[in-house]
Order: sequence, then C-alpha cells, then structure tokens
Amino acid sequence: MREIERRGFLKLTGTGVGAVIISSLFHDRLLAGTIPEPTRFFEEKFGISSEIMKKILDAALSRGGDFADLFFEYKQANSVVMEDDIIKESTENIILGVGIRVLNGEQTGYGYTSDLTLEKMKQAALTAGAIAASGSKTRTAGFKEIVPNKQVNVTERLLATLPLNDKIGLVKEAYAATLAHDTSIKKAVATLADELQYVMIANSEGLLVSDKRPQTRLSVRATAENNGVRDTGSSSAGGRIGMAFYETAGTTPKEVGVRAAQEALTLLSAVNPIPGDQPVVLGKDHSGVMVHEAVGHPLEADSNWRKLSIMWDKLGTMVASPLVTIYDDATIPYYRGSLNIDDEGTPTVNAMLIEKGKLVGYLHDRLSARIMKMKPNGHGRRHGFGNIPIPRMNNTILGRGDSDPEEIIKSVKKGFFADTYFGGEVEDTGKFTFSVNLGFMIEDGKLTRPVKNATLIGTNVQILKEVEMIGNDMGFFLGTCGKDGQSAHVTAGLPTIKIRQMTVGGRS
Repeated sequence: MREIERRGFLKLTGTGVGAVIISSLFHDRLLAGTIPEPTRFFEEKFGISSEIMKKILDAALSRGGDFADLFFEYKQANSVVMEDDIIKESTENIILGVGIRVLNGEQTGYGYTSDLTLEKMKQAALTAGAIAASGSKTRTAGFKEIVPNKQVNVTERLLATLPLNDKIGLVKEAYAATLAHDTSIKKAVATLADELQYVMIANSEGLLVSDKRPQTRLSVRATAENNGVRDTGSSSAGGRIGMAFYETAGTTPKEVGVRAAQEALTLLSAVNPIPGDQPVVLGKDHSGVMVHEAVGHPLEADSNWRKLSIMWDKLGTMVASPLVTIYDDATIPYYRGSLNIDDEGTPTVNAMLIEKGKLVGYLHDRLSARIMKMKPNGHGRRHGFGNIPIPRMNNTILGRGDSDPEEIIKSVKKGFFADTYFGGEVEDTGKFTFSVNLGFMIEDGKLTRPVKNATLIGTNVQILKEVEMIGNDMGFFLGTCGKDGQSAHVTAGLPTIKIRQMTVGGRS
C-alpha cells in the first residue's frame, strides 16, 4: 500500500463521527457531585471491558502494524452567553466516541467511531490497520492499569456539576459590572464555557490509563463609544478550576468585566503608532501569546523531523540571548493547558526547551519521539476522538529574570510597550506578525499615550537574541491554539521583557 501522508489519512479513514445524547444517569451523577472514575464509567455504561479493548487492538494489528492504541472520550460541553440584556444562548453538547490508531514505522493509520458496539469498533480498527500489509503480527500485551501520579485539576464544585442558574448568575454578574463601569460602555458580551472530559487510553504495550478533565473560562468583551469612536476591550479568567475560583479576589466575574471595560475605555483615546525599528517592551500578561506562537510552535517536534521549522537543525546551539530560558510545563495545578497525562497516556512533565539561550529540546508525541530517537515528553494532544495526536504545547513559559519591571521601562528613552493582542501569524521560517490591540508609547522612561492599530514584525531567532532585560514578574495568557485543524487549551507565560530593537508597523 502506498504511504499516505499523516494528516491526510484521517480524512480517508473515519467510520463515523458525531455527538450523541446518552441517558440522564451520568448527568444526574454530575448534579449530585458523585463523578465515577473514567475506567469504571466506560465499563459500566458502555460495556468497554479489558477483553473488549484487547479484541479491538488485536483487530487493529491484524495486518501487521507494530503499535496500536485506543482513545475513548466522553465530553459534556456547556456554554451560556449574555448579550443585549438577555441570556442569548445556552448550549449543552455531549461527545462520545473512540479513536483507534495504528503505527507502522513512520506511518499512521486512524479510524474512529461514535458507535461503541464491538462490530463498529472492529471496523474502525481494521480501517486504521490498513496501512500495514505484512505477514508479521504484533500481539497485544496484558493490560496494567496506571493511575496518574499527580492531580492538576480541581475536583470540587466543578462547573459541570452545577445547576444552570448558578452559571447564569456568573454571566449576569460579569455583564452588569461591565456596563456599570462607565457610561461610555455601550455594549457587553459575557460568555461562560465549561466542560468535563473523560478519557480512557489503552495500547498494545499493555498501558491502561484514564483521566477526568474539567475546563472553564469566563470571557467578557466590552465596546466603548465616544464622539463616534468605537473600540473593544476583552478579558477572561479560567482554567481547570471549580466555582471557588470565581469567588476569589482577582478572578471574580465583576473584576473580569471591569478589566474588559477599562481596556475599551483606554482605547478611545489611543493614537496610531510611530512606525519603524525601535526598542519594544512586552507586557507581562497578554504578551505570552508571542512566546506561544513565535517560539512554541517552531519547537513542536513534528515540524522539526519534517525539517519545516527554522529550529530543526539547531538542537544544542545558541538560539537566544543567554538571559532566555523557555519551558513547557503541563504539571502546573489548575492552569488551562495542564494535564495529568497527555492524549497518548504519557505522564506530563516540565519539558525544558531553551536553557540560558541554548536549544535543548522539542515537544514530542510518541511518533515524533520514535522518528527522532528521543523520549516522548507528554505533549501528544488531540482535539477529540476523531483526531490523531500531534505534538502540541500546554503551558509555555519564558522564565523570570531579575530586573524590576519599572526599571525596564525607565531604560527606554523612546519606544513601544505592547499590552494586549488580537491576532498574529507565524511562518515556518520564523517570520511573524502580531496585531496589538492596546499598546503605549514609551517616552523618557515612562508610559505615555495609548496606541492602537500597531503590529509587531520580526523573526523568532532574531527577537530571541535581541532580549536585553527580563523582569522578575510574571503574567499568563489563556488561549485556544489551532493547528492542523485541531484546537487545544493552552496557557502562555511571560514576564516583562525588553527587546533591544523590533519593527513596529501600523498607521502613522
């Protein structure tokens, strides 16, 4: 059989995908706050026993693949949206299915189904196994169930276990606070999205592991208007948290709404940037998106074994200023990108990427580690059961320095301070363009006029080497990352940093 390109094979092999509503038993348990363990849940509710899983894996390997795994998923995803003074939308989606993968050397075969009968799962397994056509046959080892050795998720008062009225209350509080902040705030949109995902992973090497993963995010957009000028600010807060998070100072719905309103109001008086090459200071909160896009993606191992990333041949070399250390830590409790295990069942770790300027590692899934002869490090992630796992970021962080943030700004006579963002593009060559939603001019060591319509332009290697000062503070950006048609929850962390020179574009 001809080799089929990894990303394209998924389009050819699916036996079915979709959302199904199951009985109210699980939902009733959620509301009662008694959530069963994933392995017990899949066996009790759908009859997925060890014997069944072994039969599916044997079918997947029957044509000669050298490895197979199963990814079972049950997910309840909910949202509430308030706009124009009404609850405009409330949704509940249930997703259920299994993805079956076969590896044969560097090739990947994939089948999936939302019908968890033995017949349909075997059909998906045979589809996935079609990449192999050898006489040899890998045997499935006996299962040994592993329990994750850490817990990064809050397990109490999860949003998925709460009545709808409690969620509506959070949204109404955020919405009201946004509009009440100033008469110039003319419009607000408040959205609460929460989910609870159950996964169970079994493979032909005998691994059996499961996890339950909550995720919540409260987001607010505020639009301010004055003398015909309209501008929009935004704010959000969340993670793998429970209701107590929104009762804590700094992350209450009111504070989320006020932050969105304040950004919108500041933008009303913003001016266009002074374009050109100049010193740039990246603020500690939203600027984490630049680390994620400009540095994190080029260090995902699939683009490196394919020699598409600018970093593919730079392992062990200096790619940044010696001040710069970057790592991806999926083990931080309660963060949006945190996981106990990745979507291949590999325990997550704190993966060092750039240490004091030197490139020391990549983000690996099982396949990239196999090809590059390295160890998987817990970064195989997938959008859902209908998707193959690929190397993805979790919580990507540029480590703290020892400079006072105020001293960093004072060191700039004339330059630009980037605060919040609303988009960006990064090419395989490392070239990037980021659109800044809100920035400030730096004049004589002080933040002065607010700036809008600015862009930051450069290449990742160039900018990494231009880092002159790193703050002793830290801020985090909550995001949803898209790659190869899949999305993933992520966090990006960054202290205040000074870049000696960077191109600022925009209307002058």
